[in-house]
Amino acid sequence: MSVFLRRSCGAALAYAVITQGAFAEVTAKDVWSDWQSYMSSMGYTVSGDESVSGDVTTISNLTMTMDIPENDGKFDMVVPEMKLTENGDGTVSINFPDSFPMTISGDAEGEAFSVDVLYTHSQLEMLVSGSPEDMTYDYSADSLGISLDKIEVDGEAMPDDALVVKVSMNDFAGKSRMLIGENRDVDQSFTAADLTYDLMFDEPDSDEKARINGKLEKLAFEGENIIPAGFNFADIQSAYEAGFSFSGVFDYAAGMTNIAGTSEGEDFSMASSSEGGRFAASIDAERLAYDVEQNSSKLEVTTAELPFPIEIAMAKAGFKFEFPIKASEEIQPFGFAMNLTDFTMSDVLWSMFDPAGELPRDPATISLDTSGTAKVMVNILDPEVAESLESSDEMPGELHSLKVNELLVSLVGAKLTGDGDFTFDNSNTESIDDLPVPAGVANLQLVGANALIDKLIGMGLMSDNDAMGARMMMGMMAVPGEEPDTLNSTIEFTEDGQILANGQRIK
Repeated sequence: MSVFLRRSCGAALAYAVITQGAFAEVTAKDVWSDWQSYMSSMGYTVSGDESVSGDVTTISNLTMTMDIPENDGKFDMVVPEMKLTENGDGTVSINFPDSFPMTISGDAEGEAFSVDVLYTHSQLEMLVSGSPEDMTYDYSADSLGISLDKIEVDGEAMPDDALVVKVSMNDFAGKSRMLIGENRDVDQSFTAADLTYDLMFDEPDSDEKARINGKLEKLAFEGENIIPAGFNFADIQSAYEAGFSFSGVFDYAAGMTNIAGTSEGEDFSMASSSEGGRFAASIDAERLAYDVEQNSSKLEVTTAELPFPIEIAMAKAGFKFEFPIKASEEIQPFGFAMNLTDFTMSDVLWSMFDPAGELPRDPATISLDTSGTAKVMVNILDPEVAESLESSDEMPGELHSLKVNELLVSLVGAKLTGDGDFTFDNSNTESIDDLPVPAGVANLQLVGANALIDKLIGMGLMSDNDAMGARMMMGMMAVPGEEPDTLNSTIEFTEDGQILANGQRIK
């Protein structure tokens, strides 16, 4: 369904990204002609009945269709009427009906299906300016919405309450620009007061049901997209090789989600909230990057199995990475980082394993920041390559170096910090279970470990023998630091396969 969703949403909002901007003039014919050219280049078949009356060009029964070969399916969108009005100042206004349908049909697992989706808007205004080679679309709307209208499987309609999907965006405004040359260069941005979503399913043949609703506030997006000539959804690898790329940043100021339902005869609920976050992504033929973060997150879960709610919170959570994705003989850089900052949970949860409050309940933090180099041996985005990797033991690449810029684990009164720098010999994969032999140094410091062990013994969570073994291991791997209950360790991996702890060979 992800393929269907991507394509249907792309067609429904296509008018919001067909752009170009300059200081000349455009006509209704220019806009309609470019619309047809752009959608055709994306793999759609576009048709419509064109009529002209004065400054107004009307396209009736505007239809966009696309075959979906993966499921022997088809996507159809029909706009009953689109009007393009020349304003006399070199700009064109576009008007759409308040609602129009989209249909996705096909075959999945031997069953024919059809999904009808309704697109709606309130007070949508769109103005096109520029020149035929450089158009800018300025648009705004009181609201934009998409809702599920009907689902049929093998000709039989599903009950209306079996699946409900409603998504809307309010106080929407944006600008899109497209430069048309050898490629289409798209720059776009938008803001919205909020985005709300409401999803519900009730499985007819069981007691499984759930409802999910939520809201994001103060949305903002900025992005750039290069679309090469002849772009084809069905051959995405060739599109990237031809120059397709995307980069964008999505921000929001606050968010919340509520989930309630029944599973296996038992009720459950969940509520989450945050004070904003961001999602940044970029991709081209060479690299893929993500950067996701969320601020002041809270989560509360209630289940029939527990007589109290599970409550957790984090001041900040996020992850980011940047990886090469194209096969190359060159060694290329990569990076990965994650953090869970100031994690806390309710006293009720603590009391399950620490009723006497022996352990420190300070906020916990886990943070990791790494970078390195690697050689990519396959085209990661090639669907055939991805399928072959799932059924084989072939490695998609070689790790050549890894640098741990920061390691931090702080919880229950103990804190582990460290860094490291390693290289890897890919010509020697026989010494360590088909892995390349590392060479380098890791520097670690552990604070509060002995105090934590004492508390775990007192709580009955660790035996004296286990504690003795742990302390012996720490004695072998680390040396006392200058501060009380502090252990320092320098672990060295040599090129000939030795491992040294603070200068003492342990392998």
